[in-house]
Amino acid sequence: MRHPCLFFTLLFVILGAIAAPDSPHFDVLVSGGRIYDGTGEEPYIADIGIRGDRIEAIGTNLGTANTVIDAAGMAVSPGFINMLSWANETLIEDGRSLGDIHQGVTLEVMGEGWSMGPLNDALREVARQRQGDIRYDIEWTTLGDYLNWLEARGVSTNIASFVGATTVRIHELGFEDRAPSPEELARMQQLVREAMEEGALGVGSSLIYAPAFYADTAELIALSEAAAVYGGRYISHIRSEGGRLLEAVDELITIAREADIGAEIYHLKAAGAANHGKLDAVVRGVEAARAEGLDITANMYNYTAGATGLDAAMPPWVQEGGYDAWAARLQDPVIRARVLEEIRTPSDDWENLYLAAGSADKLLLVSFKNPELKYLTGKTLAEVAKLRGTSPEETMLDLVVEDGSRVGTVYFLMSEDNVRRKVTLPWMAFGSDSGSMAPEGVFLLSNPHPRGYGNVARLLGRYVRDEERLSLAEAVRRLSAFPAQNLKLRDRGRLREGYFADVVVFDPDTVVDHATFARPHQLATGVRDVLVNGVAVLRDGEHTGATPGRFVKGPGYRGRDEHQAD
Repeated sequence: MRHPCLFFTLLFVILGAIAAPDSPHFDVLVSGGRIYDGTGEEPYIADIGIRGDRIEAIGTNLGTANTVIDAAGMAVSPGFINMLSWANETLIEDGRSLGDIHQGVTLEVMGEGWSMGPLNDALREVARQRQGDIRYDIEWTTLGDYLNWLEARGVSTNIASFVGATTVRIHELGFEDRAPSPEELARMQQLVREAMEEGALGVGSSLIYAPAFYADTAELIALSEAAAVYGGRYISHIRSEGGRLLEAVDELITIAREADIGAEIYHLKAAGAANHGKLDAVVRGVEAARAEGLDITANMYNYTAGATGLDAAMPPWVQEGGYDAWAARLQDPVIRARVLEEIRTPSDDWENLYLAAGSADKLLLVSFKNPELKYLTGKTLAEVAKLRGTSPEETMLDLVVEDGSRVGTVYFLMSEDNVRRKVTLPWMAFGSDSGSMAPEGVFLLSNPHPRGYGNVARLLGRYVRDEERLSLAEAVRRLSAFPAQNLKLRDRGRLREGYFADVVVFDPDTVVDHATFARPHQLATGVRDVLVNGVAVLRDGEHTGATPGRFVKGPGYRGRDEHQAD
């Protein structure tokens, strides 16, 4: 006969095993990292348990997992948000988003003035004509159609967009320099409403460029009012970043106040040496508006040069009607002489980045559409003018005509002291103002601004670690929870139970940007692992090929789903 004590002991073990719940088992366990949760609070050591696309638990001794990521000695943060992305086309060419994924970016926010919808036949043709090295069929009509199409095509990052005030204006007025009629303005507002219901984040403008330049403040207030009803935001490349910088900031604040809408300044800067001293007044103005109760914020890229086109060096009136009309005028001797005179003459009537830069050797030509001009890529305007034996101003006009485009140009405009000042501002987010590229293929046909490969890494490496301008916890907050809150994104931007599992594992001691103006196609290093919606996109510094990115919808989306905002 068996010993009764042994019998009861075995019985208790069996019953205990039956009664005890199973140990938690996760799809992914990020183990032992230093957690920077996005709040700006001090970090702590913990594990993160992920099941499906969500964070299910944060703590210690959480359980087992199919995949364990050892994060000991590493920082673990929410995915970073690129508040000014021009990945609209680069993600069509290559959905891996290598340039940004290698910096921990998990959400691309697009829509600076131009957006990929809504389109009509005329806008569709304009979009075709604007295509350069990246060619694609336009298989959508609305902005929501485009973002759904891009998600279905496969992207590694999440994607979102503002609806472009420029796009809406062209949809109804073309490239004409005039105010909309009441009926046209009503239709423009309706286009904004439709975009908001499809998931747009708000209205974006870019006011130094034609035809956006032609819009007055009342028009922008009307469009913003349409977005405000849905909880959207107004975000703007303001009307001047130089001679009338203070007035341009005041205009944005006025729009926010009158439309009862939150507003953000795209890539805040004081452009041109004569304007560098205006930054303190801008900061005072924004902080006074915030103290008044207005929701005013800004974003920036961490460089002293900007990048746009040669259109930013020519008066807007000559660009009325679109590229073909612009190029034709530049070939008319009388008009050409007038344009040359205006380029050379200081004025507050329009934003002249050529004069703001100070000299032709501070303009770097980086992107051409015409294959016969690509040999000029990487040369300064001064160098090209010397090669051609023409003045810099004449050279700009000739290149626009010959290239069939505005010609991609880097302008050296800003002060490093101002960059250092801006990164400390608690209401500052960050945006690359660039596509997300790969150092291969079609992308090598032009020289982008290095911010496309280095904006976040430069912040974390240079300004956080090396210069200690702000703490790592604060930098993470302003790369994640802060912009997510401004955009009213639901369950994104923090490491918190129930939130989407957009997670970055990186080494604060080694994260660094490598891209330069001479050699821009260089990936950042120091970010080791990136998860997007719970799926590993970067493991041990190598892209996995996964494309789990989603269309993150804004606050006005009709048909609410788990991917949208509040």
